[in-house]
Amino acid sequence: MGNLAAVRVLIADDHTLVRESLVNLLQASGDITVVAQASDGLETVEKALATRPDIVITDISMPHLNGIEVVRRLRESLPEVRVLVLTMHSEDEYVLQLVRAGASGYLVKDSAASELLAAIQCLRDGRGYFGPQASRILAEQLQNPDRQVDDPYGRLTAREREVFHLIAEGMTTKEIARALDISAKTAENHRARVLDKVGVRNTAELVRFALRKGLLD
Repeated sequence: MGNLAAVRVLIADDHTLVRESLVNLLQASGDITVVAQASDGLETVEKALATRPDIVITDISMPHLNGIEVVRRLRESLPEVRVLVLTMHSEDEYVLQLVRAGASGYLVKDSAASELLAAIQCLRDGRGYFGPQASRILAEQLQNPDRQVDDPYGRLTAREREVFHLIAEGMTTKEIARALDISAKTAENHRARVLDKVGVRNTAELVRFALRKGLLD
């Protein structure tokens, strides 16, 4: 790749083997430094703030915070950081949501290694990179600009999105309070608002909602 000197990359994926394979691939190119790895959404944002990479490569379905929200938070907190989404998902709503959230690139995981390296080069040069499926979806959206794409999180606030994922992962109110360093009462209030806004009655229904919206693996 030659001209990719000193590109600093953070890799986020909740599957250890996938993450380690990506690290090995990128490090072998000789021009990319992997400055951090993350296995969940909140860790991705925290490590990005700590290391300030040039590019974040992230999956969509991750614990604690979905990739859509990760991209949105990175755009707000670190607008100079470019985000490449690398995922198994190729459905229209994911591509459009992530582009709207601020992603600069989108690739599916069955892409060739050479395509991933090409995508990193494009992002490093300030351009976007979208694989064939994503390019088709974006072209269709340009032809039908009035088409509405729902935010899978609906009206949830940033904090409520965190609580949403912790509930879906089976945490109790006390565990959520500890995880987010808030009082049990505040956690209970957040939990009640999340269930109300999503329109479900309990954790089981919330999990089904999350799976249906692609917010959980």
